[in-house]
Amino acid sequence: MSDNPLGKDTEIPDTYAPDALYAIARAEARSGYLSDGAMPFRGVDIWNAWDLSWLDRNGKPAIGTAEIRVDAASQNIVESKSLKLYLGSFAMHQCQGTEAVRDAICGDLSALLQSDVLVRLIEGPGEESLTTFPGHCIDGEPISALPNDVDAALLHSADDVVDDETLHSHLLYSNCPVTNQPDIGSVMFRYSGPRIDRRSLLEYVVSYRKHNAFHESCVEQMFVDVLDRCRPE
Repeated sequence: MSDNPLGKDTEIPDTYAPDALYAIARAEARSGYLSDGAMPFRGVDIWNAWDLSWLDRNGKPAIGTAEIRVDAASQNIVESKSLKLYLGSFAMHQCQGTEAVRDAICGDLSALLQSDVLVRLIEGPGEESLTTFPGHCIDGEPISALPNDVDAALLHSADDVVDDETLHSHLLYSNCPVTNQPDIGSVMFRYSGPRIDRRSLLEYVVSYRKHNAFHESCVEQMFVDVLDRCRPE
């Protein structure tokens, strides 16, 4: 990871800079929780760029918001600081239109991650609010103590009660494995099967609070642990 920009003083590009992007192999983290490399899940990483800016064909600044979707089956993830530097490099880059910006982002990231990347770009100030998660929020559940590290043994379910529900928490908090700075997010669990104990699920989610891992790896490990411990259908 010698070329990884995280944790280093980095010069901000003043022109379009696809070379600023840095890839990290998913296999590095998955070796710790996927013994044979097979994925018992499918999913997508979603990046939202709320303050994207570029120059239009006349040299006039334009702004927009972008949603970037990366399939979990891609070989790599994109390092977050490098993505921020890359998107910021469009600020003084003249483009022929919104479609040209979208196509450039899509092409550069697809090449880096060795997977098709989907990009939705809307020109103008963002009018869409942050996603409201469906289902029941478990954040009001009491917890006995803050675990020192991730502990799948905290998870349990009721074998005699079957449910089909959606649960979510806004208390996902882990530490970047490079800078040790906090990464904050929300997580949603949609399942059918033995009813997952909500308190145990929240205790499990907050057990990531001192854990050093990228969020892409955290949610994958959550899937594997819930599948193993709670046996949903």
